[in-house]
This record gives sequence, C-alpha cells and structure tokens, in this order.
Amino acid sequence: MPRKQKKYRLKFPGQSDNLEIIRDTVSRIAEKAGFDEDNINMIELAVDEACANVVKHAFQGGGNKPIDLEIIVDEKKFTIVVSDRGTGFDVNKLKRPDMKEYLSKKRVGGLGIHIIHTLMDEVQFESVPGKGTHVRMSKFIKNEKKSTVKT
Repeated sequence: MPRKQKKYRLKFPGQSDNLEIIRDTVSRIAEKAGFDEDNINMIELAVDEACANVVKHAFQGGGNKPIDLEIIVDEKKFTIVVSDRGTGFDVNKLKRPDMKEYLSKKRVGGLGIHIIHTLMDEVQFESVPGKGTHVRMSKFIKNEKKSTVKT
C-alpha cells in the first residue's frame, strides 16, 4: 500500500542555539520515515549545515528572522526545504571547492554547501539577493528489507 505524503512545517528563530532542536526534530522525522542510523546522520548533518549557513551568512550571526523548515515525506523520498528571508546570494557563483588547494592552505570552514551536496541525493538552491534563499535537499527512501533466498 503506497504511503501517503506527509508534510511538516516548522519555524525556528534564526539563532545558533536553535540548531540542536532543528537537528533533533529532523532526525526523529527521518527515523519515522524508515531511514537507518547512517542515513539519519547524513540528513541531520546536511540540514545542520544549511541552517548554520542561514545563521552565519543570511542573518549575519543571528537575529529575529525565522528559519522556515518544510519536510515532505512520501514513498520515494524525504525532502527538506530550508528557507530564510536573509541577504541571499548569487547561486551562479557557487562552485565546487578545489580540495587540494583547500587543504594546502589549511582553511577552516567554507565547505557547507559541498557537504550538503555530498550527503544528499538531490540539492537545489534558489536565492534572490536581498530577499532570501531556499535550499531543497532530498534523500531517496530505499526499501531496507532484506530478501531471503530459500535453498
């Protein structure tokens, strides 16, 4: 029987001390969707990176503007949309980091978007400078049941 689509809409103050609550909430919903611990951890880290970027870049460290979270679960995928009404950025300037250069210069930070792309199956950024950003991340739900073969 196909699973019905479920939607969760949440709003959190855009402050770093709310990131733990966001991670816990997303993890519980991912667990209910049937993900194993490894996939839950990947989803949690990707959402944490997206929300930390909102606090640091869109809201310049915090403020009273909200982080909007929408989670959509259906039989095929688990999708999280992180939205803000912050400064926005030019998505055309996003590029894959040169890891050799990054490591040789011993940089700290700056890999959040790369991490999100690595951990999730689908990622889309929509941003309008001065109006905000939407990050849509999806992880496909795979049937974890093991088949048995009779001999």
